[in-house]
Amino acid sequence: MSFDLTFIWAFLIALAVLIYVVLDGFDLGLGMLFAAERKRGDRDVMMNSVAPVWDGNETWLVLGGGGLFAAFPLAYALILPALYAPIIAMLLALIFRGVAFEFRWRTERWRGVWDIAFIGGSAVAALSQGIALGGLLQGIEIDMTARAYAGGWWDWLTPFSVTVGVAVMVGYMLLGATWLVMKTTGDLQDRMRRRAWFLGVVTVGFIGVVSLWTPFLQEGYYSRWFSSWGIGLATLVGLAVLTLAGLMFRALYVHRHDYWPFILALAMFALCFVGLGMSMFPYIVPTEVTIYEAAAPRNAQIFMLVGAGILLPIILAYTAYAYWVFRGKVDPEAGYH
Repeated sequence: MSFDLTFIWAFLIALAVLIYVVLDGFDLGLGMLFAAERKRGDRDVMMNSVAPVWDGNETWLVLGGGGLFAAFPLAYALILPALYAPIIAMLLALIFRGVAFEFRWRTERWRGVWDIAFIGGSAVAALSQGIALGGLLQGIEIDMTARAYAGGWWDWLTPFSVTVGVAVMVGYMLLGATWLVMKTTGDLQDRMRRRAWFLGVVTVGFIGVVSLWTPFLQEGYYSRWFSSWGIGLATLVGLAVLTLAGLMFRALYVHRHDYWPFILALAMFALCFVGLGMSMFPYIVPTEVTIYEAAAPRNAQIFMLVGAGILLPIILAYTAYAYWVFRGKVDPEAGYH
């Protein structure tokens, strides 16, 4: 029996990126929402809600980046030079944000400075991730003879990439607001319900703008989405997103659920990710290099798959266990120290 190892590795990397986006997304969104809260007690509760899990969420970013380097070395060599600036900005922001998370609990005099660092690191990381995604979607100039990036330093910076960057920031704040609806009580929870409603409307608007813009970036996108089957599929995806959004708004204000708004927001993100994958597949560098052209040798894929088969279940297990242990509402009297 023959397995398509290249497809399996593409799926695993896409899965790692999706898990990172939905897990670290609410974490970064919470950091940006931090700016709107002035009371120290509310800020402490917000940070305590993610304290047990925030650093583990970033495991999936390492897995996605490392997997790309190992399983698709050509794609890694082409994508990284094209997106060095936003990727480096993202990594520095995540580092600075992690330091701020720890240091704000250790000082009174400089707490305000570290709060600003936490907010800024979260915002820059989210914006950089969106800009990198937009830069990849709009296409990368490649010299296939030299198998190298042939564009300029600022090619990633376009109106489309900035729009995607802002869209990711808003979407992450929606995840953060619904997470806090799930984890908090009282006035803080009520404020997050109101913000989740507004952020949900804006997020759906950005999804529509980016979805309508994307097919006109490259001929490959246009021909796929405006073919006979592509139009039907795009319509189904759009209706599914609107349905999930409607259910989320209903859960927020009609039924006033605590958990369902967050679950439905995650489902919206996952559905958008599936639509993105359908636009790109089988390309890993749209629309220049396929996953099969960028793949590592089969023996290397087999060797790495054995390791992934051992490590992935362990990572999934400890991630699920951490969320299970720290389920429920945050106790304002207990904290991260």
